[in-house]
Amino acid sequence: MTTWTSDELHRIAEAEELEITPLRRDGTLRTPVPVWVVRDGDDLYVRSFRGTDGAWWRTVRASRAGHIRAGGVAKVVTFADVPDDEINDRIDTAYRTKYGRYGGTYVGPMVSARATTLRLDPR
Repeated sequence: MTTWTSDELHRIAEAEELEITPLRRDGTLRTPVPVWVVRDGDDLYVRSFRGTDGAWWRTVRASRAGHIRAGGVAKVVTFADVPDDEINDRIDTAYRTKYGRYGGTYVGPMVSARATTLRLDPR
């Protein structure tokens, strides 16, 4: 399995947004969508602001693959579910810390969207 370099982790985690381009089942790419990204240790995570109704999230769940771009880093990635509550607790904290200045209107839905947490794995 490929891992992130420390430089990639830092650059992506410091970026305000990550551009995610999910791969459809037919092999074509959807339109890129900006999402918030957070780091926990050597892993990067995203969630759907719209919860399980988010179109990009549903596409990712079906294909498990796509492309990301953030902080000058562009990568083909796979997406893994994160059912672990302990990890999700840390991701909640990471969202509150990184994006708290946007207030509860935006951060609240991200913290509530735990069921949509996906780990980004470089390919």
